[in-house]
Amino acid sequence: QVPLVESGGGLVQPGGSLRLSCTASGSMFRFYPIHWYRQAPGAQRELVATISSDGTTKYADSVKGRFTISRDNAKKTCYLQMNSLQVEDTGLYLCYDAGSDWGQGTQVTVSS
Repeated sequence: QVPLVESGGGLVQPGGSLRLSCTASGSMFRFYPIHWYRQAPGAQRELVATISSDGTTKYADSVKGRFTISRDNAKKTCYLQMNSLQVEDTGLYLCYDAGSDWGQGTQVTVSS
């Protein structure tokens, strides 16, 4: 399996926004749910958002109303739009689907 490729992270001030991208290579992308996780230093990996193959979305309570997950099956890409970012959102963000290997993630740092 080919690893997913995450991008779009960076350093942003509290209240700012970022859009993360997750790109797959497999031909079955459109059939899989896609999950975004984040890993903060010293903490367990946390499931942040999921989008199913039919577009149904779920969010962790901590990000509801601030994050939006979406997908473009033609581009084999999943997006995570993050608004009103908080210091607590800092971490390594990784995406996952059952047809791919884990990628290296993209770092998000929220700091003033």
